[in-house]
Amino acid sequence: MNRSNHSPFIKGRHHGIPRRAFLRGVGVTMALPWLESLSGPLAVDAAELDSGITNPYPKRFAVLFMGNGISPEHWWMKGEGADLQLSKTLQPLEPVKSKVNVIHGLFNKTATKLGIHPPMTGNLLSGVPIQKGAIIHGGISIDQMLANRIGQDTPQASMVLACEQPMTGYHETNYSNAYGSHISWQSADSPVPNEIYPSLAFDSLFENRGSLRNLSVLDRVNDRAKKLSGMVSSTDKVKLDEYLNSVREVEKNIQRMRGDKLKAEEKAKDKGKPLFAMKRPENGLPEDFREHTRLMCDLIAIAFQTDKTRIATLLLARDLSALYYPFLDVKDAHHGASHNDTSEGYERIARFHLSQLAYLAKRLDEMPEGQGTVLDNSCLMFISNMWSGTKHDNAKVPIVTVGSLGGTLKTGRSLDYLNSGDGNRKLCSLYLGIMDRMGVKLDHFGDADSRLAML
Repeated sequence: MNRSNHSPFIKGRHHGIPRRAFLRGVGVTMALPWLESLSGPLAVDAAELDSGITNPYPKRFAVLFMGNGISPEHWWMKGEGADLQLSKTLQPLEPVKSKVNVIHGLFNKTATKLGIHPPMTGNLLSGVPIQKGAIIHGGISIDQMLANRIGQDTPQASMVLACEQPMTGYHETNYSNAYGSHISWQSADSPVPNEIYPSLAFDSLFENRGSLRNLSVLDRVNDRAKKLSGMVSSTDKVKLDEYLNSVREVEKNIQRMRGDKLKAEEKAKDKGKPLFAMKRPENGLPEDFREHTRLMCDLIAIAFQTDKTRIATLLLARDLSALYYPFLDVKDAHHGASHNDTSEGYERIARFHLSQLAYLAKRLDEMPEGQGTVLDNSCLMFISNMWSGTKHDNAKVPIVTVGSLGGTLKTGRSLDYLNSGDGNRKLCSLYLGIMDRMGVKLDHFGDADSRLAML
Protein backbone atom coordinates (compact mmCIF):
# COMPACT_ATOMS: atom_id res chain seq x y z
CA MET A 1 0.00 0.00 0.00
CA ASN A 2 1.32 3.43 -0.89
CA ARG A 3 0.87 5.49 2.23
CA SER A 4 1.13 8.73 0.27
CA ASN A 5 -2.25 7.96 -1.34
CA HIS A 6 -3.97 7.90 2.05
CA SER A 7 -2.20 10.64 3.98
CA PRO A 8 -1.30 14.22 3.07
CA PHE A 9 2.15 13.76 4.48
CA ILE A 10 4.96 11.22 4.66
CA LYS A 11 7.23 10.77 7.63
CA GLY A 12 9.87 8.39 8.90
CA ARG A 13 11.89 7.62 12.00
CA HIS A 14 15.58 7.65 12.72
CA HIS A 15 17.30 6.56 15.96
CA GLY A 16 14.03 6.82 17.89
CA ILE A 17 13.40 10.42 16.90
CA PRO A 18 10.63 10.92 14.32
CA ARG A 19 11.84 12.54 11.15
CA ARG A 20 10.20 15.52 9.52
CA ALA A 21 7.01 15.25 7.53
CA PHE A 22 7.02 15.91 3.79
CA LEU A 23 4.39 17.03 1.31
CA ARG A 24 4.86 15.48 -2.10
CA GLY A 25 3.43 16.69 -5.38
CA VAL A 26 4.22 16.08 -9.02
CA GLY A 27 7.98 16.53 -9.41
CA VAL A 28 8.38 18.23 -6.02
CA THR A 29 9.01 17.36 -2.37
CA MET A 30 8.40 19.92 0.36
CA ALA A 31 9.89 19.21 3.77
CA LEU A 32 7.94 20.64 6.70
CA PRO A 33 9.07 22.19 9.98
CA TRP A 34 8.71 20.27 13.25
CA LEU A 35 4.99 19.87 13.95
CA GLU A 36 4.40 18.60 17.46
CA SER A 37 1.07 17.08 16.43
CA LEU A 38 2.75 14.71 13.98
CA SER A 39 6.33 13.96 14.74
CA GLY A 40 7.65 16.32 17.37
CA PRO A 41 10.15 15.50 20.08
CA LEU A 42 7.28 14.68 22.48
CA ALA A 43 7.20 11.33 20.69
CA VAL A 44 10.85 10.53 21.42
CA ASP A 45 11.24 7.00 22.75
CA ALA A 46 11.84 6.68 26.48
CA ALA A 47 14.98 4.68 25.75
CA GLU A 48 16.31 7.62 23.74
CA LEU A 49 15.77 9.98 26.67
CA ASP A 50 17.41 7.48 29.02
CA SER A 51 20.49 7.58 26.83
CA GLY A 52 21.12 11.16 27.96
CA ILE A 53 19.61 13.09 25.05
CA THR A 54 17.88 16.07 26.66
CA ASN A 55 17.44 18.21 23.57
CA PRO A 56 16.29 16.02 20.67
CA TYR A 57 16.16 18.88 18.18
CA PRO A 58 18.88 18.87 15.51
CA LYS A 59 21.83 21.21 15.78
CA ARG A 60 22.80 23.27 12.76
CA PHE A 61 25.93 25.12 11.68
CA ALA A 62 26.34 27.82 9.04
CA VAL A 63 29.27 29.98 7.94
CA LEU A 64 28.86 33.41 6.32
CA PHE A 65 32.05 34.74 4.74
CA MET A 66 33.06 38.21 3.56
CA GLY A 67 36.50 38.61 2.02
CA ASN A 68 39.06 41.41 2.42
CA GLY A 69 38.56 42.21 6.10
CA ILE A 70 36.28 44.46 8.10
CA SER A 71 36.42 48.01 9.48
CA PRO A 72 38.67 47.46 12.53
CA GLU A 73 37.81 50.65 14.41
CA HIS A 74 34.14 49.71 14.46
CA TRP A 75 34.37 46.07 15.49
CA TRP A 76 33.82 45.45 19.22
CA MET A 77 31.40 44.28 21.87
CA LYS A 78 31.46 45.57 25.46
CA GLY A 79 29.74 44.78 28.73
CA GLU A 80 27.59 41.79 29.57
CA GLY A 81 23.96 40.88 30.15
CA ALA A 82 21.55 43.79 29.78
CA ASP A 83 24.51 46.17 29.50
CA LEU A 84 25.94 44.63 26.33
CA GLN A 85 26.99 47.23 23.79
CA LEU A 86 27.69 46.59 20.12
CA SER A 87 29.92 48.63 17.84
CA LYS A 88 28.66 50.50 14.80
CA THR A 89 29.42 47.65 12.40
CA LEU A 90 27.84 45.05 14.69
CA GLN A 91 24.76 47.18 15.40
CA PRO A 92 22.49 45.12 13.08
CA LEU A 93 22.80 42.28 15.63
CA GLU A 94 21.15 44.34 18.38
CA PRO A 95 17.82 42.39 18.28
CA VAL A 96 19.67 39.12 19.03
CA LYS A 97 22.68 40.42 20.96
CA SER A 98 22.03 38.16 23.96
CA LYS A 99 22.66 35.22 21.59
CA VAL A 100 25.87 36.67 20.11
CA ASN A 101 29.54 35.99 20.82
CA VAL A 102 32.23 38.28 19.41
CA ILE A 103 35.49 36.33 19.34
CA HIS A 104 38.68 38.37 19.11
CA GLY A 105 42.29 37.40 18.52
CA LEU A 106 42.01 33.99 16.85
CA PHE A 107 44.17 33.30 13.83
CA ASN A 108 44.96 30.69 11.21
CA LYS A 109 48.73 30.35 11.62
CA THR A 110 49.19 28.20 8.53
CA ALA A 111 47.76 31.07 6.44
CA THR A 112 50.12 33.76 7.73
CA LYS A 113 53.29 35.02 6.03
CA LEU A 114 52.37 33.40 2.71
CA GLY A 115 51.43 36.57 0.87
CA ILE A 116 48.18 38.42 0.42
CA HIS A 117 44.69 37.26 -0.56
CA PRO A 118 44.30 33.65 -1.88
CA PRO A 119 46.69 32.05 0.65
CA MET A 120 44.81 33.90 3.40
CA THR A 121 41.56 32.25 2.37
CA GLY A 122 42.22 28.77 0.97
CA ASN A 123 42.42 27.01 4.31
CA LEU A 124 40.37 29.37 6.48
CA LEU A 125 37.96 26.58 7.44
CA SER A 126 40.48 23.73 7.44
CA GLY A 127 43.77 24.94 8.90
CA VAL A 128 45.70 22.66 6.52
CA PRO A 129 48.63 24.22 4.59
CA ILE A 130 47.93 24.90 0.92
CA GLN A 131 50.38 24.82 -1.97
CA LYS A 132 51.31 27.04 -4.87
CA GLY A 133 51.20 26.18 -8.54
CA ALA A 134 48.90 24.40 -10.93
CA ILE A 135 47.74 21.68 -8.53
CA ILE A 136 45.56 22.95 -5.71
CA HIS A 137 45.96 21.15 -2.42
CA GLY A 138 44.66 21.88 1.08
CA GLY A 139 42.29 20.08 3.41
CA ILE A 140 38.67 19.30 4.17
CA SER A 141 36.79 22.24 5.71
CA ILE A 142 34.81 22.10 8.96
CA ASP A 143 31.46 22.26 7.18
CA GLN A 144 32.27 19.25 5.01
CA MET A 145 33.75 17.33 7.92
CA LEU A 146 30.40 17.81 9.67
CA ALA A 147 28.51 16.94 6.48
CA ASN A 148 30.46 13.69 6.19
CA ARG A 149 29.63 12.71 9.77
CA ILE A 150 26.01 13.86 10.18
CA GLY A 151 24.85 14.55 6.63
CA GLN A 152 23.30 11.12 6.28
CA ASP A 153 20.58 12.21 8.72
CA THR A 154 19.19 14.80 6.28
CA PRO A 155 18.13 14.77 2.60
CA GLN A 156 21.04 17.11 1.75
CA ALA A 157 24.38 16.73 3.46
CA SER A 158 25.08 20.46 3.13
CA MET A 159 24.31 23.65 1.21
CA VAL A 160 27.21 25.54 -0.37
CA LEU A 161 26.04 28.91 -1.65
CA ALA A 162 27.70 32.06 -2.94
CA CYS A 163 26.66 35.51 -4.09
CA GLU A 164 29.64 36.12 -6.35
CA GLN A 165 31.16 34.08 -9.14
CA PRO A 166 34.58 32.47 -8.56
CA MET A 167 37.75 33.76 -10.12
CA THR A 168 39.94 31.70 -12.42
CA GLY A 169 43.68 31.78 -13.01
CA TYR A 170 46.44 32.66 -10.57
CA HIS A 171 47.25 35.50 -8.21
CA GLU A 172 50.60 37.29 -8.23
CA THR A 173 51.55 35.15 -5.21
CA ASN A 174 51.39 32.08 -7.52
CA TYR A 175 48.47 30.66 -5.56
CA SER A 176 45.38 29.66 -7.51
CA ASN A 177 42.47 32.07 -7.32
CA ALA A 178 40.35 29.02 -6.50
CA TYR A 179 41.61 29.42 -2.93
CA GLY A 180 40.08 32.87 -2.70
CA SER A 181 36.83 31.89 -4.40
CA HIS A 182 35.81 28.90 -2.26
CA ILE A 183 35.63 28.36 1.49
CA SER A 184 34.08 24.87 1.44
CA TRP A 185 36.41 21.98 0.55
CA GLN A 186 35.26 18.37 0.27
CA SER A 187 38.79 16.99 -0.02
CA ALA A 188 42.38 18.16 -0.11
CA ASP A 189 42.25 18.92 -3.82
CA SER A 190 38.60 19.67 -4.46
CA PRO A 191 36.49 22.64 -3.39
CA VAL A 192 32.74 22.14 -3.28
CA PRO A 193 31.20 23.99 -6.25
CA ASN A 194 29.38 27.14 -5.15
CA GLU A 195 25.74 27.48 -6.13
CA ILE A 196 25.30 31.13 -7.06
CA TYR A 197 21.87 31.00 -8.68
CA PRO A 198 18.98 31.26 -6.19
CA SER A 199 16.63 29.42 -8.55
CA LEU A 200 18.91 26.35 -8.69
CA ALA A 201 19.37 26.37 -4.91
CA PHE A 202 15.58 26.57 -4.56
CA ASP A 203 15.08 23.62 -6.92
CA SER A 204 17.53 21.54 -4.94
CA LEU A 205 15.86 22.47 -1.66
CA PHE A 206 12.42 21.36 -2.85
CA GLU A 207 13.56 18.58 -5.20
CA ASN A 208 11.85 20.59 -7.92
CA ARG A 209 12.42 18.61 -11.10
CA GLY A 210 11.75 18.45 -14.81
CA SER A 211 9.58 20.60 -17.04
CA LEU A 212 7.35 21.67 -14.14
CA ARG A 213 9.97 23.95 -12.61
CA ASN A 214 8.13 27.01 -13.86
CA LEU A 215 5.03 25.95 -11.94
CA SER A 216 4.59 26.87 -8.29
CA VAL A 217 5.76 24.17 -5.88
CA LEU A 218 3.11 25.33 -3.45
CA ASP A 219 0.35 24.90 -6.01
CA ARG A 220 1.51 21.33 -6.59
CA VAL A 221 1.18 20.41 -2.90
CA ASN A 222 -1.74 22.69 -2.08
CA ASP A 223 -4.39 19.98 -1.67
CA ARG A 224 -2.21 17.95 0.65
CA ALA A 225 -1.27 21.06 2.64
CA LYS A 226 -4.97 21.81 3.19
CA LYS A 227 -5.62 18.27 4.43
CA LEU A 228 -2.65 18.44 6.75
CA SER A 229 -3.76 21.80 8.13
CA GLY A 230 -7.03 20.20 9.23
CA MET A 231 -5.21 17.40 11.09
CA VAL A 232 -2.82 19.34 13.30
CA SER A 233 -3.25 21.41 16.45
CA SER A 234 -4.08 25.11 16.31
CA THR A 235 -0.51 25.94 17.30
CA ASP A 236 0.89 23.76 14.52
CA LYS A 237 -1.61 25.23 12.06
CA VAL A 238 -0.22 28.70 12.74
CA LYS A 239 3.32 27.37 12.32
CA LEU A 240 2.39 25.61 9.07
CA ASP A 241 0.63 28.69 7.66
CA GLU A 242 3.60 30.93 8.48
CA TYR A 243 5.97 28.48 6.82
CA LEU A 244 3.88 28.17 3.64
CA ASN A 245 3.55 31.97 3.43
CA SER A 246 7.30 32.42 3.76
CA VAL A 247 7.88 29.88 1.00
CA ARG A 248 5.36 31.69 -1.17
CA GLU A 249 7.23 34.98 -0.79
CA VAL A 250 10.55 33.36 -1.64
CA GLU A 251 9.04 31.52 -4.59
CA LYS A 252 7.73 34.75 -6.15
CA ASN A 253 11.25 36.16 -6.31
CA ILE A 254 12.73 32.86 -7.43
CA GLN A 255 10.38 32.55 -10.41
CA ARG A 256 11.39 36.00 -11.67
CA MET A 257 15.08 35.16 -11.28
CA ARG A 258 14.56 31.87 -13.06
CA GLY A 259 13.33 33.85 -16.05
CA ASP A 260 16.32 36.17 -15.84
CA LYS A 261 18.68 33.20 -15.84
CA LEU A 262 17.02 31.64 -18.90
CA LYS A 263 17.29 34.93 -20.80
CA ALA A 264 20.94 35.23 -19.79
CA GLU A 265 21.66 31.74 -21.08
CA GLU A 266 20.17 32.66 -24.45
CA LYS A 267 22.25 35.86 -24.62
CA ALA A 268 25.41 33.99 -23.71
CA LYS A 269 24.67 31.42 -26.39
CA ASP A 270 24.13 34.13 -29.01
CA LYS A 271 27.46 35.73 -28.06
CA GLY A 272 29.27 32.41 -28.04
CA LYS A 273 30.27 32.84 -24.40
CA PRO A 274 29.87 30.59 -21.37
CA LEU A 275 27.44 32.02 -18.85
CA PHE A 276 30.10 32.39 -16.14
CA ALA A 277 32.02 34.77 -18.41
CA MET A 278 29.11 37.23 -18.44
CA LYS A 279 29.05 40.08 -15.95
CA ARG A 280 26.22 40.77 -13.52
CA PRO A 281 23.33 41.22 -14.37
CA GLU A 282 23.91 39.89 -17.92
CA ASN A 283 24.71 36.53 -16.31
CA GLY A 284 21.21 36.30 -14.84
CA LEU A 285 22.19 37.12 -11.28
CA PRO A 286 20.17 39.80 -9.47
CA GLU A 287 21.36 43.29 -10.30
CA ASP A 288 20.44 44.39 -6.79
CA PHE A 289 22.94 42.60 -4.57
CA ARG A 290 20.67 43.06 -1.55
CA GLU A 291 18.05 40.90 -3.18
CA HIS A 292 20.59 38.18 -3.88
CA THR A 293 21.95 37.96 -0.33
CA ARG A 294 18.49 37.99 1.26
CA LEU A 295 17.24 35.17 -0.94
CA MET A 296 20.24 33.02 -0.15
CA CYS A 297 19.68 33.64 3.57
CA ASP A 298 15.99 32.80 3.12
CA LEU A 299 16.91 29.47 1.55
CA ILE A 300 19.27 28.59 4.40
CA ALA A 301 16.55 29.52 6.89
CA ILE A 302 14.01 27.26 5.20
CA ALA A 303 16.54 24.42 4.93
CA PHE A 304 17.33 24.64 8.67
CA GLN A 305 13.67 25.00 9.65
CA THR A 306 12.68 21.88 7.75
CA ASP A 307 15.82 19.86 8.54
CA LYS A 308 16.58 19.59 4.84
CA THR A 309 20.18 20.09 5.85
CA ARG A 310 22.02 21.06 9.02
CA ILE A 311 25.16 22.45 7.40
CA ALA A 312 25.47 25.52 5.17
CA THR A 313 28.08 27.97 3.91
CA LEU A 314 27.35 31.28 2.22
CA LEU A 315 30.15 33.17 0.51
CA LEU A 316 28.75 36.71 0.46
CA ALA A 317 31.80 38.34 -1.12
CA ARG A 318 34.86 36.37 -2.19
CA ASP A 319 38.45 37.40 -1.69
CA LEU A 320 39.44 40.11 -4.21
CA SER A 321 35.71 40.81 -4.50
CA ALA A 322 34.57 42.87 -7.48
CA LEU A 323 31.12 43.62 -6.06
CA TYR A 324 29.72 47.15 -6.20
CA TYR A 325 27.42 48.76 -3.64
CA PRO A 326 25.66 51.78 -5.19
CA PHE A 327 22.95 51.51 -2.52
CA LEU A 328 25.65 52.27 0.08
CA ASP A 329 26.94 55.30 -1.85
CA VAL A 330 30.35 53.63 -2.34
CA LYS A 331 31.97 54.15 -5.74
CA ASP A 332 34.83 51.66 -5.52
CA ALA A 333 34.43 47.91 -5.86
CA HIS A 334 34.70 45.89 -2.66
CA HIS A 335 38.36 44.97 -2.93
CA GLY A 336 39.46 48.48 -3.80
CA ALA A 337 37.35 49.95 -1.01
CA SER A 338 38.94 47.55 1.50
CA HIS A 339 42.30 49.26 0.98
CA ASN A 340 40.84 52.15 2.96
CA ASP A 341 39.14 50.19 5.70
CA THR A 342 38.95 53.21 8.02
CA SER A 343 36.68 55.04 5.59
CA GLU A 344 32.98 55.52 6.23
CA GLY A 345 32.23 53.83 2.92
CA TYR A 346 34.03 50.60 3.80
CA GLU A 347 32.45 50.58 7.24
CA ARG A 348 29.06 50.64 5.50
CA ILE A 349 30.14 47.69 3.36
CA ALA A 350 31.19 45.71 6.45
CA ARG A 351 27.97 46.64 8.26
CA PHE A 352 25.88 45.59 5.28
CA HIS A 353 27.42 42.12 5.34
CA LEU A 354 26.88 41.85 9.10
CA SER A 355 23.26 42.77 8.46
CA GLN A 356 22.92 39.58 6.40
CA LEU A 357 24.06 37.56 9.41
CA ALA A 358 21.56 39.50 11.51
CA TYR A 359 18.78 38.87 9.00
CA LEU A 360 19.37 35.13 8.96
CA ALA A 361 19.65 35.03 12.75
CA LYS A 362 16.38 36.92 13.22
CA ARG A 363 14.60 34.67 10.74
CA LEU A 364 15.71 31.58 12.62
CA ASP A 365 14.85 33.20 15.94
CA GLU A 366 11.27 33.71 14.75
CA MET A 367 10.86 29.96 14.18
CA PRO A 368 9.61 28.23 17.36
CA GLU A 369 11.17 24.88 18.15
CA GLY A 370 10.32 23.23 21.46
CA GLN A 371 10.91 25.68 24.29
CA GLY A 372 13.19 27.80 22.13
CA THR A 373 13.78 28.63 18.49
CA VAL A 374 15.66 27.20 15.53
CA LEU A 375 18.38 29.80 16.21
CA ASP A 376 18.81 28.43 19.73
CA ASN A 377 19.68 25.06 18.21
CA SER A 378 22.07 26.57 15.66
CA CYS A 379 25.44 28.27 15.45
CA LEU A 380 25.88 30.88 12.73
CA MET A 381 29.47 32.02 12.27
CA PHE A 382 30.55 35.15 10.40
CA ILE A 383 34.21 35.29 9.41
CA SER A 384 36.59 37.14 7.11
CA ASN A 385 40.02 36.09 5.85
CA MET A 386 41.80 39.09 7.34
CA TRP A 387 41.41 41.76 9.98
CA SER A 388 42.52 44.75 7.93
CA GLY A 389 42.31 45.09 4.17
CA THR A 390 44.42 48.25 4.27
CA LYS A 391 47.33 46.37 5.84
CA HIS A 392 46.44 42.91 4.48
CA ASP A 393 46.74 41.78 8.08
CA ASN A 394 45.58 38.28 9.03
CA ALA A 395 47.47 38.02 12.31
CA LYS A 396 43.94 37.82 13.69
CA VAL A 397 40.58 37.44 11.98
CA PRO A 398 37.13 38.78 12.89
CA ILE A 399 34.60 36.22 14.13
CA VAL A 400 31.02 36.53 15.33
CA THR A 401 28.81 33.61 16.31
CA VAL A 402 25.07 33.66 16.92
CA GLY A 403 23.15 30.85 18.60
CA SER A 404 23.86 28.42 21.41
CA LEU A 405 23.71 24.98 19.74
CA GLY A 406 20.95 23.71 22.00
CA GLY A 407 22.28 25.48 25.09
CA THR A 408 25.76 23.95 24.83
CA LEU A 409 27.42 27.23 23.83
CA LYS A 410 27.23 30.14 26.26
CA THR A 411 26.36 33.39 24.49
CA GLY A 412 26.20 37.14 25.06
CA ARG A 413 29.97 37.41 25.46
CA SER A 414 33.03 39.12 24.10
CA LEU A 415 35.94 36.66 24.15
CA ASP A 416 39.49 37.93 23.66
CA TYR A 417 42.35 35.48 22.99
CA LEU A 418 44.86 37.89 21.46
CA ASN A 419 47.32 37.74 24.36
CA SER A 420 46.77 34.07 25.22
CA GLY A 421 49.75 32.80 23.20
CA ASP A 422 49.71 31.41 19.66
CA GLY A 423 48.98 27.87 20.80
CA ASN A 424 45.83 29.01 22.58
CA ARG A 425 44.24 31.12 19.87
CA LYS A 426 43.91 28.74 16.94
CA LEU A 427 40.86 28.92 14.71
CA CYS A 428 40.85 25.15 14.48
CA SER A 429 40.52 24.92 18.27
CA LEU A 430 37.25 26.83 17.87
CA TYR A 431 36.20 24.40 15.17
CA LEU A 432 36.94 21.40 17.40
CA GLY A 433 34.75 22.93 20.09
CA ILE A 434 31.88 23.51 17.67
CA MET A 435 32.14 19.98 16.26
CA ASP A 436 32.13 18.55 19.79
CA ARG A 437 28.81 20.26 20.44
CA MET A 438 27.38 18.77 17.26
CA GLY A 439 28.34 15.26 18.25
CA VAL A 440 31.44 15.00 16.05
CA LYS A 441 34.47 14.42 18.27
CA LEU A 442 37.92 14.41 16.69
CA ASP A 443 41.37 14.09 18.23
CA HIS A 444 42.61 16.91 16.03
CA PHE A 445 41.53 19.12 13.16
CA GLY A 446 43.81 21.19 10.97
CA ASP A 447 46.61 22.53 13.15
CA ALA A 448 44.81 22.02 16.48
CA ASP A 449 44.57 19.12 18.88
CA SER A 450 42.93 20.99 21.78
CA ARG A 451 39.65 22.80 22.25
CA LEU A 452 39.38 26.57 22.60
CA ALA A 453 39.35 27.61 26.26
CA MET A 454 36.37 29.50 27.72
CA LEU A 455 34.14 28.50 24.81
